[in-house]
Amino acid sequence: MPPSSDSTSPINVVPTPPIPTVASQAPLTINTHPMITRSKDGIFKPKALAAVPKAIPLAPTVAPHASSCTPNVDTVQCTKSKASSCTPIADIVQCPKSKKRLNFSFFSETLRTFLPTMAKTLSKPASILFMLFTIFFFSTYVIADEAPVFSKNLPPLSLGLKQQKLSHLHFYFHDIVSGPKPTAVRVAQAATTNKSPTGFGAVAVIDDPLTLLPENTSKVVGQAQGIYTLASQSEAALLMVLNFAFTEGEYNGSTLSLLGRNTVFSTVREMPIVGGSGVFRFSRGYAQAKTYTFDTKSGDAVVEYNVYVLHY
Repeated sequence: MPPSSDSTSPINVVPTPPIPTVASQAPLTINTHPMITRSKDGIFKPKALAAVPKAIPLAPTVAPHASSCTPNVDTVQCTKSKASSCTPIADIVQCPKSKKRLNFSFFSETLRTFLPTMAKTLSKPASILFMLFTIFFFSTYVIADEAPVFSKNLPPLSLGLKQQKLSHLHFYFHDIVSGPKPTAVRVAQAATTNKSPTGFGAVAVIDDPLTLLPENTSKVVGQAQGIYTLASQSEAALLMVLNFAFTEGEYNGSTLSLLGRNTVFSTVREMPIVGGSGVFRFSRGYAQAKTYTFDTKSGDAVVEYNVYVLHY
């Protein structure tokens, strides 16, 4: 128990060991002047002040609730300068942290009152809580640290892509614009389309059947779905944008995409295959179209297609 304020007990002053000097600095002066803090409980006995270069004694700053703790050390904070010297800022009396976990006790009592289940958890060994906290913290950190990736290189085998092969597909394209159930329907045109000798500006949507033989009663192997538009003012030339959607054999559910120019009165027209899906992933190639029949009165046509495509 500390002595009362009337006690005449001597105050022990413990000198601080001298700090090594640097050649460029002035000799250090040891300040052993005792610092006494009074409270209603008694007199405290802090250690001697640390050595400072030509220090001017400053008023000590006592930590809150100093009456309930014993000062640890008088700390002198300095700021560095070009001359490798320092200027004392303040003498700070630091007190050790209280061993009483007031906050924990407060929350513990609250949980025991309102949340019995959580109170049981808190009563488990601290090692278990620490382990759970560590797992949660690092799992959250790893997830948050994963940056989204826009692109990366992959080996073809990772997608099951092995040796490339060349396939040849042969079928007949039926473009029916007449009758009660046409497969090609005009959906738009320009104000001058009817006056144009080439029908420039007309746009049609198609769902033409693809058959194994030229006859319309032949087996259907797929559909040609997309649009074509008359895109030339000097000749009958179509811009073809369509998919060949196959329904036969190993190609059932697979598609090839065609995008190109089709000069309908040329003997053979060649248009690029720009891609595909299903069996035809990563495909590229070309299609050759050749008119098989064309009815000048109705406008119906049957076109023979030979498609050559590289794919995996």
